[in-house]
Amino acid sequence: MDFSRTALSRVLGPGNVLSGLTTPALRIGVTGLARAGKTVFITALVRNLVNPTRLPFFAAAAEQRVLRAYLEPQPDDDVPRFAYEDHLAALAADPPDWPQSTRRISELRVTLEYATDHVLWRQFGSRRLHLDIVDYPGEWLIDLPLLEQSYPDWSRAALEAARQPERRASSAPFLEHHALLRHDEPQDEQKALHGAELFRRYLLAERAAGTFEPTLGPGRFLMAGELEGSPLLTFLPLDLPADVAPRRGTLHDMMHRRYEAYRQRVVKPFFRNHFARLDRQIVLVDALSAIDRGPHALADLEQTLVSVLGAFRTGNNGLLAAFLPRRIDRILLAATKADHVPRSSHDRLETILAALTARASAMARFSGAEVKAMAIAALRATQEAELKRDASEPALIGVPLPGERLGNQVFDGRRKAALYPGDLPATLAEAMQKPTEPTSQKDVSLVRFRPSRVPPDAPDGSVAPWPHIRLDRAIEYLIGDRLQ
Repeated sequence: MDFSRTALSRVLGPGNVLSGLTTPALRIGVTGLARAGKTVFITALVRNLVNPTRLPFFAAAAEQRVLRAYLEPQPDDDVPRFAYEDHLAALAADPPDWPQSTRRISELRVTLEYATDHVLWRQFGSRRLHLDIVDYPGEWLIDLPLLEQSYPDWSRAALEAARQPERRASSAPFLEHHALLRHDEPQDEQKALHGAELFRRYLLAERAAGTFEPTLGPGRFLMAGELEGSPLLTFLPLDLPADVAPRRGTLHDMMHRRYEAYRQRVVKPFFRNHFARLDRQIVLVDALSAIDRGPHALADLEQTLVSVLGAFRTGNNGLLAAFLPRRIDRILLAATKADHVPRSSHDRLETILAALTARASAMARFSGAEVKAMAIAALRATQEAELKRDASEPALIGVPLPGERLGNQVFDGRRKAALYPGDLPATLAEAMQKPTEPTSQKDVSLVRFRPSRVPPDAPDGSVAPWPHIRLDRAIEYLIGDRLQ
């Protein structure tokens, strides 16, 4: 049968049934450790695809090949929808406010119609791509290493962390109760409930104190979700002699059984049902806060990122992708809040993040995945300026959040302020060095800012600008090759 070009485009074009059945889907997992700006990143990603403004390094948009992008019903009926409109409204409020953090898994589908950059295929009209964005809490991310940890191994690691001098202020009540427990005593539900609650409070206190990156788990102890009150969350670490098997009816047996139930019924299904279906992954990291807190926080963050990246199923989705288990072929490590330091420190932030994940990145690349580190600000909250005080030292101008402190100054959240954050260390090794003086030129003063207000789009269809740092580069890395 001789099809004309017009007839073939009707068969393959975006508006017909066959195209709807054959439109490819790219699933991107978005996660991050606490306070990394994950919700804002997804909101920025969707808004800049649906209503593009200035994205010079996103090739398909810069070349005007993205013809249309729009939201569609998500493919998974059992997964809540990402509340994009609510988050956008929070940023458009006066004054604007940061959206609520993620507390559960959610999903959103964006469909892109685009013109290919291949001359031959362009003759047959536009093409389509479903972009399925899977959002999940960073607190759950820290459970992935449990897949390869036995209960004795986890107990030793958890107790070692709790006994570190820097954590004793938070862990003291738990450790006092723990000292009264014996692994071979009879199982006792009330002791399990009380001990697990003290352990959970310790974890929450560590996260609230901000002394370290919140990398201690189990993750559902920090954010229980639908498991609130479940026996799956009533276990705790015990001091165990080497190579001692749990004896039936003992506290050791009870804790071991519940730990295994947590791994089998919570961690493994989450890993299987969501990670196994991902094509690409972005991990958002608040590396700046770790740098600000010092060497202990950086070491903690490094170990967590190594464990997390080691748990991803990485590989190349090549020609046999339809016959093999799905594997992640690209991972983007994004150091967020780049707008909290001057432009001169953006490359340094990328360098430090790349060094933090060097070992895990090498393993991912060996298995066929691409890995890239990048410093971004999905929504820029500051402007950079040079003030008269010192023209050689750039200042950041923004509205600090209420209660933020800098020295003796406490901000009220209503007025702009000009701050001199300083420059980041040039390397991870330099950042890991303990300062010899209370302050130095390398110190970085971090203050959290209100977001820039993004006004609603005008009635005439004009799109309000969306200030960002390297968001277009992140979009290009995540989906650019699929729009060629």
